[in-house]
Amino acid sequence: MRLGHVIGRVTLSRQDPAYHGGRFLLVQPFTKAQFAGAPMTPLAAGSSLVVYDNLGAGEGHTIGFTEGAEAAVPFAQPTPVDAYNAAIIDEVFYNPPAV
Repeated sequence: MRLGHVIGRVTLSRQDPAYHGGRFLLVQPFTKAQFAGAPMTPLAAGSSLVVYDNLGAGEGHTIGFTEGAEAAVPFAQPTPVDAYNAAIIDEVFYNPPAV
């Protein structure tokens, strides 16, 4: 699971019935600096991804998402999805090990 910041929504004109009850979010994955408290600055073009969400996350939320084959597991039938929102995160506590 990776963490990311929701920066927008994706609107579809048509969608597969398997996606009923959810929506697609545009997510910017966390970087190492952002775990340490750096502000959420825009990443390079192509760094964001589209995540299927049925938990109700919105713009500005921090979410935990899975990618790849694990993203399709919550669906009853085989569904083409690359990333799935598995959690809405309230707070992140980051304590790097002392070097």
